[in-house]
Amino acid sequence: MTPPTVLIADDDRSIRTVLTQALGRSGYQVRSTSNAATLWRWVEDGEGDLVITDVIMPDENGLDLIPRIKRVRPDLRVVVMSAQSTLLTAVKAAQRGAFEYLPKPFDLQELLSVVGRALAAPPSEPDAPAEPRDADERLPLIGRSQAMQEIYRTIARLTTADLTVMVSGESGTGKELVARALHDYGKRRAGPFVAINMAAIPRELIEAELFGHERGAFTGAVGRGLGRFEQANGGTLFLDEIGDMPPEAQTRLLRVLQEGEFTTVGGRQPIRANVRIVAATHRDLRQAIRQGQFREDLFYRLNVVPIRLPPLRERSEDIPPLARHFLDRAREAGLPAKVLDQGSMEALRAHSWPGNVRELENLMRRLAALYPQETISADIIAAELAEAAAAAAPQAPANGPEPLARAVERHIRQFLAAHRDGMAPSDIYDRVLAEVERPLIQMTLAATRGNQIKAAAMLGLNRNTLRKKIRDLEIPVVRGIA
Repeated sequence: MTPPTVLIADDDRSIRTVLTQALGRSGYQVRSTSNAATLWRWVEDGEGDLVITDVIMPDENGLDLIPRIKRVRPDLRVVVMSAQSTLLTAVKAAQRGAFEYLPKPFDLQELLSVVGRALAAPPSEPDAPAEPRDADERLPLIGRSQAMQEIYRTIARLTTADLTVMVSGESGTGKELVARALHDYGKRRAGPFVAINMAAIPRELIEAELFGHERGAFTGAVGRGLGRFEQANGGTLFLDEIGDMPPEAQTRLLRVLQEGEFTTVGGRQPIRANVRIVAATHRDLRQAIRQGQFREDLFYRLNVVPIRLPPLRERSEDIPPLARHFLDRAREAGLPAKVLDQGSMEALRAHSWPGNVRELENLMRRLAALYPQETISADIIAAELAEAAAAAAPQAPANGPEPLARAVERHIRQFLAAHRDGMAPSDIYDRVLAEVERPLIQMTLAATRGNQIKAAAMLGLNRNTLRKKIRDLEIPVVRGIA
């Protein structure tokens, strides 16, 4: 049996040599060229079982060649490799019909694995690849680290699918940017992108916000209100902080995912849901499931394709390009141009970035706005980061336990320090109250062995008020606890 033939096009002779040797040792026949014209001639002549092509070549962009290849030989798989390791490159490759995208430098074992999968893949449908719109060259996501390359490849694969996605990551890592990229480069890009933050809406209003309401459904509902599902019809619905969704809304959302339809609050007529759902959370939802705070069946419905965004401290090599990008954006917004010297870059990379990319962006904007120097030195970075660290650092009491007010002040200062000069969440007041109320009620219930009458008296609350707070804060009540 004749071994498969792999066609390689790359203007870098060393790349051609390495690939030819590696593929030859694995039993493949190989033909290589430095230009797109020769590759196209081979394809037209019916040669080759697989194409591996670079993007930038002297005579033609490899991405522009893919649609032509797919038109004349739709079953010929094309693997794209490129040193331009950006999200747009990965997305363009997928949209033009590439089987896989590999950023340079790549692991040879990974390449051989991709070659094996491509040759073993069943024949594709004879549909012509969708011609994408001209991509916006402003990068929605920045970074060339290995972690970000995997995210780019996942997003690129999802541009031709309509699967539900769960994006997880710490606050400030860019979860909404991923959701927008999935929308902007996906099948529903002509439709609306609608975002809703579960943590920013009063719990009693979440169902009406999501599914809409009929006139008179509740106090203040003077007319019919469109919910986010209807607003996002034909597009993408981004459910941010899904872990903060109350149980009742979780049940209704699960029903939508199972049946593909919903009813408004106060309504009876089912409405067909026509949205792609992208959910996001900073919480550990598996732990929330174990604690009874999140439905396991809903989790698996949402977690069809998981994407984990790494914190900035796990991809410190991306900090320099991110910092330059944010300084460029500040300049475009009318602030003075700034550059970072080598020492300042090293200082930035050494920082732990508790506020992640958002914290870095806010720092760059602050540097552009407040400092007259054109070149930002390591001393300036050290001073800024020291000030932020001092604001976030715990303060040990001189003697005795730390006063409650001081502890609360310290935690609020730490939270705000991560969002300096930027938009912090719009529900800080409710978050802080909930963080204080929950342990207060829990400890009081523990002290009264779960007796709500005694706990209400100790707290100075009406018993019905206490019951409502227990329900709203999802506090477990067990009688007879020590």
